[in-house]
Amino acid sequence: MVELTVSPAHQRLRDRVMRFTRFDLLPTDAVQEAFARGHSAGDPIAERFVAQTYHGDLGPERSRELLDEALRVGIANVPDAPESMRELFAEFETIPEWVDPTLVEQGAAVWRRWAYSLGAVGNAGTMDTYTEASLAVPLSLSGGYAGASALHRYLETSRWWLEVCRPNAALTPASTARGVSLKVRVMHVSVRARVAEHPEWKSTQHGLPISQSEMMLTLLGGSVGPAIGLYALGFLTSPQEMRAVLHFNRYLGHLVGCQVDEIYPRTVADGVRLLYYFDATRKHDSGPLGPELVEGFVPSFEPASDVRGWSRLRAHYHLQLQAGYTRLFMLPWNRRRYRLPSGLPGLAVLIGRAPLVAVVEVARRLSPSIDRRWQDGQMRRWRRWHAWHLGQREERFDAGKQLRR
Repeated sequence: MVELTVSPAHQRLRDRVMRFTRFDLLPTDAVQEAFARGHSAGDPIAERFVAQTYHGDLGPERSRELLDEALRVGIANVPDAPESMRELFAEFETIPEWVDPTLVEQGAAVWRRWAYSLGAVGNAGTMDTYTEASLAVPLSLSGGYAGASALHRYLETSRWWLEVCRPNAALTPASTARGVSLKVRVMHVSVRARVAEHPEWKSTQHGLPISQSEMMLTLLGGSVGPAIGLYALGFLTSPQEMRAVLHFNRYLGHLVGCQVDEIYPRTVADGVRLLYYFDATRKHDSGPLGPELVEGFVPSFEPASDVRGWSRLRAHYHLQLQAGYTRLFMLPWNRRRYRLPSGLPGLAVLIGRAPLVAVVEVARRLSPSIDRRWQDGQMRRWRRWHAWHLGQREERFDAGKQLRR
């Protein structure tokens, strides 16, 4: 089992908070042990499928064709589908008993209000974790968030966010949201298998790449993290909405292969405890890979030399916005490790518009019509930004891609 040790500074802070508020910043011993075990847990059903197909005799291209066909016409109508693929679809298409469709839709509505800010906060929070080799090594080896490909990989992730939060999409059979989710799951499994065999991966220290515990952290980064952090930018998420977005992310975890039953938090307080526990047990062992990933991402928004006029200004605006989010949502002592654009212009924009966002957030509580228009407007702007940046490129969620070194 991966060894996780709470730092003395975090232990002292936990003791002070406990003494004055009776709130324990750390999860129970049982949750801590399960979280440590989760670093060595993968996704066995999807792993069998990938080993037999993408990494087996079928090869990536034929496997991708079979997967696309099964998503389009249903697994029962694909006679060539191997048994491992049928097993994967049987699990994927089964809706767990704990799923509450009302809460799932309420959580999706929260994402629709956060929209572009969800992605930007998630980005900043993710970059803050690149102090850890267990997270940085898979990303560096796969090349997804390294160098020139960083922006395109982010656009792939944004596509998934955009699809799963469409009204009722996550629970609708054969929806694009569900299809993209399964492709993300298969891609993660493929990367996990290749990185686990690479000499740069230290299994005794880190367990499995893209482990169950690390996948769960990303779910908290789409729920508890932004729900609390976006208050600073005027997004007034109620406690009930926070619980709904936690439930929504729990179901998204099921879709992408995260085993969400044992220690996934049911309350915001439990989510805070797990995030604190991750921060308290950091190893700060990513070495040069952390700067490679962090310093490659925000500059990837820089416009190409042949971009002129309004498009160039628009690209610079989003670069500064992304840098502004890192100022707000990366821990300052971690951000200081990296060479990043100042982000001050973007920070000024974010803080300057926060009161206007708060006014709309109050108004949408008073009027369902304003709420719907607010969601629609936020999503329209997010899709427009995504389409503009994506251009003629294609999101492939490529499970057949080789490691870059």
